[in-house]
Order: sequence, then structure tokens, then C-alpha cells
Amino acid sequence: MIPVVRRLLGQPSARRFALLLLLLAGFGVLLLVTPRPDPGQLPHLADSLGGYAPVAAIVTGALLLVALVPRTFVTLASGAIFGPLEGAAYALGAALLAAAIGFAVGRVLGREFVAERVRGRLARLDGWFARQSVLGVVTVRLLPIAGFGLVSYGYGTTGARALPFLVGSVIASAPTAFGYAAIGAAVSSPGTVNWYAAAPAGLGLIASVVLVHRWWRTERQRRLEVTEPRP
Repeated sequence: MIPVVRRLLGQPSARRFALLLLLLAGFGVLLLVTPRPDPGQLPHLADSLGGYAPVAAIVTGALLLVALVPRTFVTLASGAIFGPLEGAAYALGAALLAAAIGFAVGRVLGREFVAERVRGRLARLDGWFARQSVLGVVTVRLLPIAGFGLVSYGYGTTGARALPFLVGSVIASAPTAFGYAAIGAAVSSPGTVNWYAAAPAGLGLIASVVLVHRWWRTERQRRLEVTEPRP
């Protein structure tokens, strides 16, 4: 086992992939030991940031997402600080920036290693990612398979194209961004909960079901076309 590990780490692509795994592990440990902020203190941050608040919110939110902080927490905090509408807008900006960073890091550190070793079904799966449209990215984003940051890193290691991935990431994030930002604003300012605090989140759930069903029907039709003999 040790000689195999040494031989793998002697390859540049393997060293980069190992660095990616160490990076993710480090983020995971940091996430466990970092203290959580007091929600009641969040609204005061916007006043202290002044005119730099939008840029600071997007960049900080993106860095938190890249560090594997759940998007739900980032969006709730954004709503608590800036209110439901501005908070949702900044949360979406952070999601776009974080998706781009995670994808780029995954592509640089992990794509070559994965491409050299995928075979059989994994190769077909990689090809599926490479052919994905925006709808495919939205479908994967809405599935409860992993956190936002982890999915971004994972996509970078596949043959997926950057533009559909980024567009799909923002579209998939939009419904819950408004819902969670409204809830975050309500937590910091009690009594402000209204219908749009829950409606977008419900819309996101409906969209998830519809997209998954559509993907399932498409895959089923494709398999039938492959298995049915041609006349």
C-alpha cells in the first residue's frame, strides 16, 4: 500500500488532487471549531460597513461558501444584516462568486487526476457532466446530495463546462435565497414575517420535484432508445 501511495504522490496530478482533499478536510475542521455568531448582533454590521457593505457582503459570503459553510446559514445571515430583498441579492452574488471559485479550484487541482483514472461507468458519468445543460446543473444543485461549496469543487473535477454550471448554480439558488433571507430578516427584526418568507422556499421545493421528475423521464427515455433494437 505504501509504495502505491508513494508512486501516486510522485505524479503532479496526484499531488494536486491530494492538496484539494487536504484543503477540503481543513475547511471541515475549521467549520467545526469556529464559534457561531450571535444573530442579534448581525444587523449592526451593515451600519459599520457603510458604502462597502454590498461588496463586503458578497465577498465574505463567497469565502464562507468556499470554506464549506452551508448556504442556508450564509443566506439567513445576509437577510438578518441587510433585510429580505437586499440580503437575497447579496446572497445570490455570493453564490455566483463562490461557484466560480470552487469550480476553478476543483478544475485546477482535481480535473487532470480524475480524467486520467475514470473508466467504465465513471467515464460515462463524466461524459454526462460534460454534456450538461443549465437544466442539468439546476437539477443536481437542487438534489440534497452535498453542500453548495462541495458540489462546486466536485463539478470542477468533472468535464462540465463553466458557463452552464455558473448559470445553473444561480438559478437553483434563487428560490431559497429570497425565502431564507426573509426568514433571517424576521429573526433579527421580529414581527416582519410575511408570505414571501415561505413562498419562495416552497417554490424551490416544487421546482426540485419537477426538475427531478423531468430528468428521470429523460433518462428513462434515453435508456429505452438504447436498449430497443433498431429495425
